[in-house]
Amino acid sequence: MTTTTHRGTNGAVQIRGSEHPRFDEVLTAEALDFVRKLDGAFAGRRAELLQARRVRQHQISAGREQLDFLPETRSVREHKSWRVAEPAPGLEDRRCEMTGPASRKLTVNALNSGARVWMADLEDATAPTWFNVIDGQLNLADAIRGQIDFTDDKGKRYAVEGQTPTIVLRPRGWHLCEKHLSVDGRPLPASLVDFGLYFFHNAKELLARGAGPYFYLPKLESHLEARLWNDVFVMAQDLLGIPQGTIRATVLIETVSAAFEMEEILYELRDHSSGLNAGRWDYIFSYIRTFAHRGPGFVLPERSAVTMSSPFMRAYTELLVKTCHKRGAHAIGGMAAFVPDRTDEAATAAALEKIRADKEREAGDGFDGSWVAHPALVPTCTDVFDDALGLRSDQRDHQRDEVEVTASDLLTIDADPVVTETGLRTNITVPLRYLAAWTGGAGAVAIDNLMEDAATVEISRAQLWQWIRNATTLDDGRTITRQMVSDLIEEESGRLAAELGGDAVEPLARAREVLAYVSLGEYLPGFFTNYAYVRYLIDKPMTGPLDKEDLRMSERVPGADVEEDAA
Repeated sequence: MTTTTHRGTNGAVQIRGSEHPRFDEVLTAEALDFVRKLDGAFAGRRAELLQARRVRQHQISAGREQLDFLPETRSVREHKSWRVAEPAPGLEDRRCEMTGPASRKLTVNALNSGARVWMADLEDATAPTWFNVIDGQLNLADAIRGQIDFTDDKGKRYAVEGQTPTIVLRPRGWHLCEKHLSVDGRPLPASLVDFGLYFFHNAKELLARGAGPYFYLPKLESHLEARLWNDVFVMAQDLLGIPQGTIRATVLIETVSAAFEMEEILYELRDHSSGLNAGRWDYIFSYIRTFAHRGPGFVLPERSAVTMSSPFMRAYTELLVKTCHKRGAHAIGGMAAFVPDRTDEAATAAALEKIRADKEREAGDGFDGSWVAHPALVPTCTDVFDDALGLRSDQRDHQRDEVEVTASDLLTIDADPVVTETGLRTNITVPLRYLAAWTGGAGAVAIDNLMEDAATVEISRAQLWQWIRNATTLDDGRTITRQMVSDLIEEESGRLAAELGGDAVEPLARAREVLAYVSLGEYLPGFFTNYAYVRYLIDKPMTGPLDKEDLRMSERVPGADVEEDAA
């Protein structure tokens, strides 16, 4: 590990991470100075908004605030004439979007996938090791310039061929820090690091090639957080002398609070907006997390039983399409996470039929495109939207005036949730397998023919915590207790270690420790990534318990019965 200080016109940025080939191409003094300027302008507002999240969560947890559409922004929702900007070059047709991390091999595969858009994911599908964060930037720069290929350990070469998708970057959310880059000892916001390095190095190159700097914005919880992003965009474009409105951003509606502010979010970003996405897995997690303290009436059934036909999920997606098309924005559907199995053609065929049905539902609802996690799913998704769109590039003209969604609709769940021992064990086994990989640096992991990312752990461990807190009963009458879940974590980790062999023992020990921390404690951590990042992914020696400096990333708000994220 090395420590380097770069002094720019706006202060000094300290790098505290290992050196790797070509990292100096990303971590130039000019690029770091650019990020430092963004940090200097917006870090204070970011901290204030994160504190506002904590206060609001405390109010909801205590039953003193009910989620509803905001009365103070009624005029925005009722104003009939405003619309977002027209689609930018390369974003006119989004019928199938491929997602995945920006590792070199997967970047090549994504560019060859045949999708219209590739979301290069530096967030939930990337474990934010120092190497992954900067290597992803290098791979994207090479991809944009048509200079990327990959040769694996067996000598097989992967090269980009034919027409490639439009690249859209998903930076990390506002709640995360990049502890390898700091100013005056304060870690920089991970969102500004990811956005700033990518924008500085690639915006002009993208424009020269007929596209532009496009982004997916994750984990927003209010229109004020969207306003912050918009102000970041304005400043960034001014600093590089790029016309305002060049940046375009699609917001993932993956928190319950954001679902009540969809129009306001579009309005705040209207000159830079390219639509909304139904981030349904994180949305389920957000529902559990938001109402984890509110009693049995908010307990969801096991994960496999929460489908898009669940009342609160149906209301949320229909409102998303109506809102987007009312304002001229694209509505992008949710993830198809299946990974085909060449050894089981029957299972693969059955899964593809389910995916087709899911995409047909989205296309019928008016979505303009949807997500897949594997190149083999691109043809299925594309075929469905080909049938729905015909010669059109989207169906923004499909207005959903008949849709009327109330606050109650967005919160209504199926009564009497069913939880089986199988479902309980799945919420333990799958996170253990994923966390064993994540703490080793892999953020997108194929498990049981599904491409899992961080949302898998978030849903599973939040459900475990909520079931324990509410003494939820299994379908056989047993009550879920902390001791029961603790015993099952030990049992399942032992079984997996025996099944997977000696090399899995240490990774599973890390996974077991993280899962226990984020599911069995007195308080429910906001995100597992805050704790696991400082515990295992920081590029420094770390043994024993975390110190106070590290644990400040998961401090508890005084008086709140919930553990919160750090600024």
